[in-house]
Amino acid sequence: MSTFLFDSEPAGQYFNQTASNIFLDVSYGKGSAQHMDVYMPANRSSAATKSLILIHGGGWNSGSRHNITSYINSFKKRIPDYAIFNVDYTLVNARVTLSVLENDIKEAVNFISAQAQEYKINPGKLVLLGISAGAHLALLQAYKYDEPKIAAVIDFFGPTDLISMYNKPWHAMIPHLLEALLDGSPHTNHYAYKSASPASFIIAETPPTLIFHGKQDFIVDISQSKSLHQKLLSAGVVSQLEINNAGHGWFGTALSDSFDKIAIFLKENLG
Repeated sequence: MSTFLFDSEPAGQYFNQTASNIFLDVSYGKGSAQHMDVYMPANRSSAATKSLILIHGGGWNSGSRHNITSYINSFKKRIPDYAIFNVDYTLVNARVTLSVLENDIKEAVNFISAQAQEYKINPGKLVLLGISAGAHLALLQAYKYDEPKIAAVIDFFGPTDLISMYNKPWHAMIPHLLEALLDGSPHTNHYAYKSASPASFIIAETPPTLIFHGKQDFIVDISQSKSLHQKLLSAGVVSQLEINNAGHGWFGTALSDSFDKIAIFLKENLG
């Protein structure tokens, strides 16, 4: 396996599409957090090679792509023909609200699509996978924006309706978190909450969605996933909801089972 490290320069001559390649700390924009790691499969082509874009969790204000690097080999084993992009984004703080994070994910997806010919991947077969806050960002990108078109989304217990989350919180801190995220409440900034809720953008053309949630999740209430699933089905969108007995995240055989379900879902919906 060849491994290369580069910053913002195009890969160009370094790409060997017959071999697997790893490109670490690739800049997809000018921001200090706009970096990703890229894992390329061997024998890829612009016609056939699909891509999985990973977006980490952390409550929008913490975490990094390195938190989920350990998952890469599991994905390589189950979907060996996929290119994998593990993305970082700017985190919420006193000066940064959700719009910055949303824009980072959009820039990352746009960058990957623009580099598709160079990477030798199919820009029409991009899959987003997010965890918790990262799932919210993945769903928002896939549902809200027409271009680049996302082929499928995998949602691990992500928030989906921020208005409902604020008005019927399952924890006293949720309204405060959302006020920091969106610079106000639904009463003072209703448009921001609606625009930040993936469930607001569901239409018949919304991409197929695989949803995972644990019954014991006290961080993101399971109602967020159940409601999303029903709205997707009502719109005629392919939606698969997988519920287990775990909390906010799981490991071991439960996680392996989730990875197996992802591989099956992608095979059924992307070929």
